[in-house]
Amino acid sequence: MSEILLQIDGIEVKAKEGMSILEAAQSAGIYIPTLCHHEKLQPYGACRICTVEAETGGRTNLVAACVSPVQPNLVVRTRSEKVDKTRKILLEQFLAHAPDAPALQDLAQEYGADKDRFEKESSFCILCGLCVRYCAEVKKKNAVGFVDRGARREISFIPEIASKECWKCKECFPLCPTSYLQAAYHLTEALVFPSPSFEPASEG
Repeated sequence: MSEILLQIDGIEVKAKEGMSILEAAQSAGIYIPTLCHHEKLQPYGACRICTVEAETGGRTNLVAACVSPVQPNLVVRTRSEKVDKTRKILLEQFLAHAPDAPALQDLAQEYGADKDRFEKESSFCILCGLCVRYCAEVKKKNAVGFVDRGARREISFIPEIASKECWKCKECFPLCPTSYLQAAYHLTEALVFPSPSFEPASEG
């Protein structure tokens, strides 16, 4: 596997072909915030908090670092006016759903995000998909999935599977960036009030 040289925040970084910008940054000790990324899971690019500026061939684009591959001579900026503005807006949207989540509050303070900018829709879920993907990719159980689409999209445990698997597992609970207790609530709700529609993880 060939070695690729790129620049991140003015630092020359050596990366392996096939690495993402996020992986290259992490290998060099350069911090990029994430909410939907997990080392055991396939990159998903849902939260976009890892957005960075990537310059190649004289063109600069905002890209999600977790799903964007490294390229020779790529120039990456993990902080800039555009990057910070993008992260701020995303955080303000997430805070409308989970205003008390410590992970979001910490990032909101760093980027000056206003938790009251958008009308509250306290679902406590930012659709990062960590629980869905962990259950599908690591546990191979598919006990939780996405329900509905668009603005109505949410996650739900699948009663017939969850009732047998989840209470003895619960490995997805601490992965939730907004609320461990909310994960337990979703599981209980699913078992008491089953949802009629379910979208498998492979379609997410």
